[in-house]
Amino acid sequence: MQRFRTWRLRTRRRTRGAARILIVAVAVAGSLAACQGNPGGPQPLESPPSSVLVSPGSRPPPGPSASPGTSPPASMATAATKPPALSAEAQTWLDQELIAAAKANNVALVGELIGRGANANAKDAIQDSAFLYAGAEGFNEVLQLTLAAGADVSSTNRYGGTALIPASEHGHVATVRILLAAGVPVNHVNNLGWTAMQEAVLLNDGGPSQQDVVRQLLDAGADPDIRDPQGRTALENAERLGFGEIAALIRAR
Repeated sequence: MQRFRTWRLRTRRRTRGAARILIVAVAVAGSLAACQGNPGGPQPLESPPSSVLVSPGSRPPPGPSASPGTSPPASMATAATKPPALSAEAQTWLDQELIAAAKANNVALVGELIGRGANANAKDAIQDSAFLYAGAEGFNEVLQLTLAAGADVSSTNRYGGTALIPASEHGHVATVRILLAAGVPVNHVNNLGWTAMQEAVLLNDGGPSQQDVVRQLLDAGADPDIRDPQGRTALENAERLGFGEIAALIRAR
């Protein structure tokens, strides 16, 4: 009886040991299987959805073709900066708004309207464009914006004159400098038969501003021998009107 009990006790111990060995083996096998399924590390989390909310004023995320450090294709850049095409009616309205803003010397609004596609060469009912009016009145900031927007420097007003002619008449020294640098023709004759030089002499007081304008015109190649409808040169008009300083400038050429 004692031997039977001893044998039974040994059998139970062997059975428990075998069970422990089996549990350990199963655990090891499970770990090996997990490592083979994801050899690089733990299972990654699920990717977030591609659509995200963009707060007002923030930039949208780059599209699929945009990657950090690379520039978008030229066609994409053009599409992003070019204003949308407008109907003929909408374009006309925008152009007239630009002329009105230029006449009010509203620099900020002129810039905004040009950015929206307004045409710097469009004219109103009396043949003023934003460029021509800004040049005539000495609105230099507006003038620079229209030039940057492609203003036609050879365009003419209702008198057949370029922007340089009234600018010279009014003694707008800085404006004349801008227009000459932009390439406005210096010897253009308007419908009244006057050049910028003739108007600078005939239609103002011959003072320091007019002298500066005449000097700039001469430096840019103005021809003082072009005669007005009465047959007089700029020198003859300066002498006739008693503008000795201007006459001296012309004689020195």
